[in-house]
Amino acid sequence: MQTAQDLIICEHCDSVYRRRTLARGDVADCVVCGAVLERHQWIGVEGQFALVVTSAIVFLIANLSPIVTLGLSGMSSATTLWGAVIAMWRDGAQLVAFLTAMTLFFFPLSQIAIFGWVLWFARSGRRAPGFARAMWALVSIKPWSMIEVFMLGTLVAVVKAHTYFDVVPGAGIWAFGVLTLLITVFSSLDSRELWTVTREDPA
Repeated sequence: MQTAQDLIICEHCDSVYRRRTLARGDVADCVVCGAVLERHQWIGVEGQFALVVTSAIVFLIANLSPIVTLGLSGMSSATTLWGAVIAMWRDGAQLVAFLTAMTLFFFPLSQIAIFGWVLWFARSGRRAPGFARAMWALVSIKPWSMIEVFMLGTLVAVVKAHTYFDVVPGAGIWAFGVLTLLITVFSSLDSRELWTVTREDPA
Protein backbone atom coordinates (compact mmCIF):
# COMPACT_ATOMS: atom_id res chain seq x y z
CA MET A 1 0.00 0.00 0.00
CA GLN A 2 1.39 3.38 -1.02
CA THR A 3 1.76 6.03 1.70
CA ALA A 4 2.55 9.74 1.69
CA GLN A 5 6.20 8.90 2.45
CA ASP A 6 6.36 7.00 -0.87
CA LEU A 7 5.52 10.15 -2.82
CA ILE A 8 7.41 13.37 -3.43
CA ILE A 9 5.88 16.65 -4.58
CA CYS A 10 7.79 19.33 -6.49
CA GLU A 11 7.66 22.48 -4.38
CA HIS A 12 7.76 24.65 -7.51
CA CYS A 13 5.16 23.13 -9.84
CA ASP A 14 3.32 20.65 -7.55
CA SER A 15 4.05 17.66 -9.78
CA VAL A 16 3.80 14.36 -7.88
CA TYR A 17 6.31 11.51 -8.25
CA ARG A 18 6.86 8.10 -6.71
CA ARG A 19 9.93 8.24 -4.48
CA ARG A 20 12.80 5.95 -5.38
CA THR A 21 16.03 5.06 -3.63
CA LEU A 22 18.93 7.21 -4.81
CA ALA A 23 22.46 5.91 -5.20
CA ARG A 24 25.49 7.89 -4.03
CA GLY A 25 25.77 11.10 -6.07
CA ASP A 26 22.27 10.79 -7.59
CA VAL A 27 19.96 13.81 -7.85
CA ALA A 28 16.23 13.54 -8.63
CA ASP A 29 14.97 16.39 -10.84
CA CYS A 30 11.42 17.37 -11.76
CA VAL A 31 10.79 16.54 -15.42
CA VAL A 32 8.29 19.41 -15.68
CA CYS A 33 10.21 22.39 -14.30
CA GLY A 34 13.69 20.97 -13.72
CA ALA A 35 13.77 21.76 -9.98
CA VAL A 36 15.73 19.48 -7.65
CA LEU A 37 13.35 17.11 -5.85
CA GLU A 38 15.91 15.44 -3.59
CA ARG A 39 19.55 14.39 -3.40
CA HIS A 40 21.24 11.29 -2.13
CA GLN A 41 21.91 11.79 1.59
CA TRP A 42 25.54 10.77 2.08
CA ILE A 43 25.43 11.20 5.87
CA GLY A 44 22.91 9.27 7.97
CA VAL A 45 20.87 10.68 10.84
CA GLU A 46 23.41 9.59 13.47
CA GLY A 47 26.22 11.19 11.48
CA GLN A 48 24.24 14.41 11.09
CA PHE A 49 23.56 14.52 14.82
CA ALA A 50 27.27 14.03 15.59
CA LEU A 51 28.03 16.86 13.15
CA VAL A 52 25.59 19.20 14.89
CA VAL A 53 26.95 18.36 18.36
CA THR A 54 30.47 19.07 17.10
CA SER A 55 29.26 22.36 15.62
CA ALA A 56 27.72 23.36 18.98
CA ILE A 57 31.02 22.72 20.80
CA VAL A 58 33.04 24.63 18.21
CA PHE A 59 30.45 27.44 18.30
CA LEU A 60 31.01 27.88 22.05
CA ILE A 61 34.78 27.97 21.60
CA ALA A 62 34.45 30.51 18.77
CA ASN A 63 32.34 32.87 20.88
CA LEU A 64 34.24 32.55 24.17
CA SER A 65 37.81 32.69 22.84
CA PRO A 66 39.68 35.76 21.55
CA ILE A 67 39.43 36.22 17.79
CA VAL A 68 42.71 38.08 17.40
CA THR A 69 45.37 39.75 19.55
CA LEU A 70 46.94 43.01 18.39
CA GLY A 71 50.32 44.06 19.72
CA LEU A 72 52.09 47.43 19.49
CA SER A 73 55.14 48.73 21.41
CA GLY A 74 54.99 45.95 23.98
CA MET A 75 51.26 46.34 24.61
CA SER A 76 48.63 43.92 23.41
CA SER A 77 44.87 43.80 23.18
CA ALA A 78 42.64 40.80 22.51
CA THR A 79 38.94 40.72 21.76
CA THR A 80 36.18 38.19 21.31
CA LEU A 81 33.26 38.45 18.90
CA TRP A 82 31.05 39.90 21.64
CA GLY A 83 33.80 42.32 22.62
CA ALA A 84 33.82 43.63 19.06
CA VAL A 85 30.00 43.85 18.99
CA ILE A 86 29.92 45.82 22.25
CA ALA A 87 32.69 48.14 21.02
CA MET A 88 30.78 48.87 17.80
CA TRP A 89 27.61 49.55 19.79
CA ARG A 90 29.38 52.01 22.08
CA ASP A 91 31.01 53.74 19.09
CA GLY A 92 27.60 54.55 17.63
CA ALA A 93 27.45 51.75 15.03
CA GLN A 94 24.37 50.14 16.57
CA LEU A 95 23.00 48.85 13.25
CA VAL A 96 26.28 47.13 12.35
CA ALA A 97 26.55 45.71 15.87
CA PHE A 98 22.99 44.37 15.68
CA LEU A 99 23.49 42.76 12.27
CA THR A 100 26.80 41.24 13.40
CA ALA A 101 25.20 39.73 16.50
CA MET A 102 22.27 38.33 14.52
CA THR A 103 24.20 36.86 11.57
CA LEU A 104 27.18 35.55 13.55
CA PHE A 105 25.53 34.45 16.79
CA PHE A 106 21.74 34.20 16.95
CA PHE A 107 21.04 32.79 13.46
CA PRO A 108 23.85 30.18 13.53
CA LEU A 109 22.90 29.24 17.11
CA SER A 110 19.24 28.87 16.10
CA GLN A 111 20.22 26.74 13.11
CA ILE A 112 22.36 24.43 15.26
CA ALA A 113 19.75 24.20 18.05
CA ILE A 114 16.78 23.50 15.76
CA PHE A 115 18.67 20.98 13.67
CA GLY A 116 19.87 19.25 16.84
CA TRP A 117 16.31 19.19 18.20
CA VAL A 118 14.79 17.43 15.19
CA LEU A 119 17.75 15.06 14.80
CA TRP A 120 17.58 14.02 18.48
CA PHE A 121 14.15 12.54 17.83
CA ALA A 122 14.95 11.42 14.28
CA ARG A 123 17.62 9.08 15.63
CA SER A 124 14.81 6.84 16.87
CA GLY A 125 12.65 7.41 13.78
CA ARG A 126 10.30 9.85 15.50
CA ARG A 127 9.29 13.40 14.63
CA ALA A 128 10.10 16.03 17.21
CA PRO A 129 7.28 18.08 18.78
CA GLY A 130 6.69 21.05 16.50
CA PHE A 131 8.47 19.21 13.66
CA ALA A 132 6.76 21.09 10.80
CA ARG A 133 7.52 24.51 12.31
CA ALA A 134 11.11 23.47 13.04
CA MET A 135 11.62 22.40 9.42
CA TRP A 136 10.14 25.69 8.19
CA ALA A 137 12.46 27.60 10.54
CA LEU A 138 15.51 25.72 9.24
CA VAL A 139 14.74 26.74 5.67
CA SER A 140 14.06 30.36 6.70
CA ILE A 141 17.17 30.78 8.86
CA LYS A 142 19.72 29.14 6.55
CA PRO A 143 20.31 32.18 4.23
CA TRP A 144 20.91 34.50 7.22
CA SER A 145 23.82 32.58 8.74
CA MET A 146 26.83 34.44 7.33
CA ILE A 147 29.85 33.06 9.16
CA GLU A 148 31.72 32.55 5.88
CA VAL A 149 31.34 36.26 5.08
CA PHE A 150 32.70 37.11 8.53
CA MET A 151 35.70 34.82 7.96
CA LEU A 152 36.52 36.48 4.64
CA GLY A 153 36.22 39.98 6.14
CA THR A 154 38.33 39.02 9.16
CA LEU A 155 41.11 37.58 7.00
CA VAL A 156 41.22 40.77 4.93
CA ALA A 157 41.30 42.89 8.12
CA VAL A 158 44.08 40.75 9.65
CA VAL A 159 46.23 41.08 6.53
CA LYS A 160 45.79 44.87 6.52
CA ALA A 161 46.35 45.23 10.28
CA HIS A 162 49.58 43.24 10.07
CA THR A 163 51.15 46.28 8.41
CA TYR A 164 50.77 48.32 11.61
CA PHE A 165 50.45 45.80 14.45
CA ASP A 166 51.76 42.47 15.60
CA VAL A 167 48.78 40.27 14.80
CA VAL A 168 48.31 36.91 16.54
CA PRO A 169 45.23 34.90 15.47
CA GLY A 170 43.36 33.63 18.54
CA ALA A 171 41.56 30.35 19.18
CA GLY A 172 38.29 32.07 18.29
CA ILE A 173 39.25 32.73 14.67
CA TRP A 174 40.41 29.13 14.19
CA ALA A 175 37.17 27.90 15.74
CA PHE A 176 35.16 30.12 13.38
CA GLY A 177 37.11 28.63 10.47
CA VAL A 178 36.21 25.10 11.56
CA LEU A 179 32.62 26.18 12.23
CA THR A 180 32.39 27.59 8.70
CA LEU A 181 33.30 24.17 7.29
CA LEU A 182 30.89 22.32 9.59
CA ILE A 183 27.92 24.59 8.86
CA THR A 184 28.70 24.43 5.14
CA VAL A 185 28.57 20.63 5.32
CA PHE A 186 25.28 20.29 7.19
CA SER A 187 23.72 23.18 5.27
CA SER A 188 24.41 21.22 2.08
CA LEU A 189 22.38 18.29 3.41
CA ASP A 190 18.77 18.03 2.28
CA SER A 191 16.81 18.42 5.50
CA ARG A 192 13.63 17.39 3.66
CA GLU A 193 14.88 13.80 3.96
CA LEU A 194 13.84 13.93 7.62
CA TRP A 195 10.20 13.87 6.52
CA THR A 196 10.88 10.47 4.97
CA VAL A 197 12.94 8.80 7.70
CA THR A 198 10.67 9.86 10.58
CA ARG A 199 7.09 9.07 11.58
CA GLU A 200 4.56 10.79 13.81
CA ASP A 201 4.14 9.19 17.23
CA PRO A 202 0.86 7.26 17.35
CA ALA A 203 -1.85 9.10 19.27
